[in-house]
Amino acid sequence: MATRTFASLVPRLNPSVPGCPQYTMIQYVRDAAIRTCERTLAWRHVQPSFQLLPGVFEYAFDRPPQSDVHALFGAHLDGSPLDVLTLDQAIEAYPKWADLYGGADLSTVWSGATAGLNESDLNAVTFNGGGVFTVPEDMDGAGEPRSITQVTPDKFVVLPLPDSTKTYSMRMFYALKPARDADGMEKAIFDELEEAIVHNALQHLLVLPNVSWSDRELAAYHAKQFLREMVERRARANIGNARGTMRATAPRFA
Repeated sequence: MATRTFASLVPRLNPSVPGCPQYTMIQYVRDAAIRTCERTLAWRHVQPSFQLLPGVFEYAFDRPPQSDVHALFGAHLDGSPLDVLTLDQAIEAYPKWADLYGGADLSTVWSGATAGLNESDLNAVTFNGGGVFTVPEDMDGAGEPRSITQVTPDKFVVLPLPDSTKTYSMRMFYALKPARDADGMEKAIFDELEEAIVHNALQHLLVLPNVSWSDRELAAYHAKQFLREMVERRARANIGNARGTMRATAPRFA
């Protein structure tokens, strides 16, 4: 996956903000890229299929480097969509989900494994080849996951707690944005959003106080241009390259 740096836009910004330090311009380009991705949801990613682990309900997003997950479009479990819940909805539907393993003691949870919890036997096999874990049959609330909710910016939870009756395969679809310490982003998306990013960066650079390049009238112009570009890019992201057929239907008379 080719990437493009935020510094690549510095030559486009320079004429409008003469004397502005390069570091400042790069910072404002990054901020503009984050805002543009948040509002257009144009940077989209499909997380490769992965398997859920029995008894484990919390997972981290597997996102590209220097990116954060901004919005979750959906998730499929074995080809069937999961319900995407807000945190409030998840707490209401699964009031005990925050109690790991239904509040059971870990020594009880691991009692059915081929080796005990924290015993040296777990390390007597191949690297990372510890005991086989089976969720106890009486585990409170364990079963086939039906819902997903986000708990932190980098983690999500599947509910109910996955059981060990079968192997669950999961695939996720979400919108990305650059991380706060990123120095670039995916080139294809950056190229598509370039005009919106330029206008938004200039909009904010031109209203900085006590600088020689401040120009509020020009900032207002770039604000309007950013709004136009942002709306267009979001519409294009939603529609894609496909174009439907226009039909005209005459009204029916009784």
